[in-house]
Amino acid sequence: MITIDCSALNVMVVGGTSGINRGIAELFAEHGAAVAVASRTQSKVDDTVASLKALGASKALGFVADVRNYDDLQVGLENAAKAMGGFDVVVSGAAGNFPALASEMSPNAFKSVIDIDLIGTYHVMRAIYPLLNKPGASVISISAPQAQMPMVAQAHVSAAKAGVDMITRNLANEWGASGVRINSIIPGPIEGTEGVARLAPTPAAMKLCVKSVPLQRMGTPQDIGNACLFLASPLASYITGAVIPVDGGWLQGGVAAVAATFSQLLQGDNPGA
Repeated sequence: MITIDCSALNVMVVGGTSGINRGIAELFAEHGAAVAVASRTQSKVDDTVASLKALGASKALGFVADVRNYDDLQVGLENAAKAMGGFDVVVSGAAGNFPALASEMSPNAFKSVIDIDLIGTYHVMRAIYPLLNKPGASVISISAPQAQMPMVAQAHVSAAKAGVDMITRNLANEWGASGVRINSIIPGPIEGTEGVARLAPTPAAMKLCVKSVPLQRMGTPQDIGNACLFLASPLASYITGAVIPVDGGWLQGGVAAVAATFSQLLQGDNPGA
């Protein structure tokens, strides 16, 4: 393992108790950062904080909040920032998704993804700005391939995540003068995550998914965490407003092969209706 000293960093990971986001939080902890996480479930927060401590975080804490509720999120972030001494790195990763054809999806189902992914991202950004240690803070949003690649049964996520990336670009302009950098990461198919379970729910679909990646392997949460470590470091001091695929080349065309299978996967009951 490459040794990187993050002991001077205070890191906040919103949505950091599962999947990719937990992997990011744990990687910063392994490198000695102080790490805070937030999610909607107290038991998940408690479990993650215990893991962060065991992995070597200089400080580990967490709180419960729903990104759709600005007031609760703001209070939680303010308390975490006070306990840590402000934020040097913030990862905004809360997300919701399910496959659903636009013609069959209820308005409420569409709205639920917009509320979590897009409005939730704005809530995070609005709340953290006064809590960032300026200059030098790094803010990272976790986007999705659907932001750039149309997919059957993903109109809601495509709209939400494209909006997230435009928030990144706009805030890079607004926050640059204060020395804050903000970027987005687009993960490819990441093993062991709910997203891949939805995308490739059968062994045959999983085989197709792996084959569609130019590097011929699934990604790992550590792959995304490594990109976050880079963006948080002085090596990325001149990078802001970037939307960076960390996907083994998947967006070069392989994702389209998997996206085409969604219509077949949706035969039968539609979970988003």
